[in-house]
Amino acid sequence: MTDTPADDLKPLFRSDVTVELIKHTASDADVLFAARVSTAGEQSLEELQKDPERSKGLINYLMRDRHGSPFEHNSMTFFVSAPIFVFREFMRHRVGWSYNEESGRYRELEPVFYVPGEDRKLVQQGRPGKYEFVQGTPEQHKTVTAAMEESYRQSYAAYQEMLAAGVAREVARATLPVGLFSSMYATCNARSLMHFLGLRTQHELAKVPSFPQREIEMVAEKMEAEWAELMPLTHAAYNANGRVAP
Repeated sequence: MTDTPADDLKPLFRSDVTVELIKHTASDADVLFAARVSTAGEQSLEELQKDPERSKGLINYLMRDRHGSPFEHNSMTFFVSAPIFVFREFMRHRVGWSYNEESGRYRELEPVFYVPGEDRKLVQQGRPGKYEFVQGTPEQHKTVTAAMEESYRQSYAAYQEMLAAGVAREVARATLPVGLFSSMYATCNARSLMHFLGLRTQHELAKVPSFPQREIEMVAEKMEAEWAELMPLTHAAYNANGRVAP
């Protein structure tokens, strides 16, 4: 992998995230053949040729009564580009997930940094366990933007200075902040994704409330949209049963 010349690198500031579904083997039929092997044996393979819509009641039953293993027989791989602090939260999710992230040891990291958009709530009110975020003032948004952009420029200039002096990338990267964008591939199954969504999204249908940081919720919402198209009956059952992973 070739490093980009330092003279061509100018800081780029983003307030969004990127999520792309790269590949998948995931459909509602995957849930049905896995569930029906318990009673039908090899005849459960017939589910692959049948319309899953006729068995949406079974999917709802499995979700409602939390028979979770049939939801594991599928796979989705996402490409995600987001700030490093999002990935640090992401990797708290270990069961049913696989990750590969770009390395600051093996490539020169590009100056792409996160700055909250105007719709990002900035002010935390209340005590731990019972707080809410509210909109910041225009002055607060201006302060956040100016402070972050200046900090990012200084840290990346220090990084470039060390690289130019011959310092190893794995050492020089220590000056870079968690607002730097990174990229990774994340692979999961529907059951692990449902657990992730239950913790990393706020939703009116959720039986158990969650209070995710907005930036990881942005990633989660994009993942959910992709999954809902692949497995619409499973997604509907998830919502109908309180968005609790089976």
